Amino acid sequence: MIWVGILNSLFLGAISLSIATVLGTVIGVMRVSGNKMAGLIGATFVEIFRNVPLLLQLFFWYAILTSLPKPKQAYDIGGTIFITGRGFYFPGLNVTGGSVFIAVILLVLAASLVIWVSASRRFARMDEGAKRSLKRGLWGAAAAGVLLCLWLGRIPETPLVNLPYLKGLNFREGVRISPELLSCIVAISIYGAAYIGEIVRAGFNAVGKGQSEAGHALGLTPWQTFTRIRLPLAIRAVLPTLINQYVWLFKSTTIGIAIGFVDFFFVISTSINQSGQTLELIAILMGGFLAINYTMAWVLNRVNDAISLKGSQLRT
Repeated sequence: MIWVGILNSLFLGAISLSIATVLGTVIGVMRVSGNKMAGLIGATFVEIFRNVPLLLQLFFWYAILTSLPKPKQAYDIGGTIFITGRGFYFPGLNVTGGSVFIAVILLVLAASLVIWVSASRRFARMDEGAKRSLKRGLWGAAAAGVLLCLWLGRIPETPLVNLPYLKGLNFREGVRISPELLSCIVAISIYGAAYIGEIVRAGFNAVGKGQSEAGHALGLTPWQTFTRIRLPLAIRAVLPTLINQYVWLFKSTTIGIAIGFVDFFFVISTSINQSGQTLELIAILMGGFLAINYTMAWVLNRVNDAISLKGSQLRT
């Protein structure tokens, strides 16, 4: 059960941090875009969700999700997706958990290799066409590996895809996302995006105007100036702060205990009540979070070292 709690916390953290990063980057770009309407929307988002306590936001989203219709009155999207107060139901795959795990690892490995090819100095002199072909080859190999894993891991005498259907008072088959998990994802993602948006905005403001002016002088389009000059320099500037924010956001996954989400903290709390071994279980909880956060920080710090500008630079 402790292992299940750890996996649930990792799953929640991975999804929430990813969504918070994407949404926070969009908010940060909106605030420095120069468009008054986009800047107003970004500022409103930050001021609302940054200043409301995370726990209160969790209760708010949980109340909304649990007030959705009952299964018999569920919102039907294309006959395959159903939205109810008991959870969201999606089509699922009849494959073993090990195959899904290997498939996810292949996708993560492919994404890591593509980022390495794009950012590493080892490939800086490679022709752009050859670099694009290499990236496509990596993604193609990963896609083929994922399909092979899913096919080999298919449960015998079952269709590859199973669709949810209503039986009695609830839905059967498919994949269910519980209101507890979805509430945690939404609350942490939005709350984290408000902070990450401000971090990203500060990173763009740290990039000197002379850099962008040099890009325009070289004939680069505004999009090329943004993607090739401003964005890489901003990432270098904000990554150390983002690492600290990621560690903080992962620790905030423990708020799930307030609405009954079975995460690492929830399992440890239940185990303490049932066994009375408080010191041992608290030590496991502290050691688990220490290992997870230290590993995440160590990996991201290595990335920061790899992309940081080497040498000394004189600034006036």
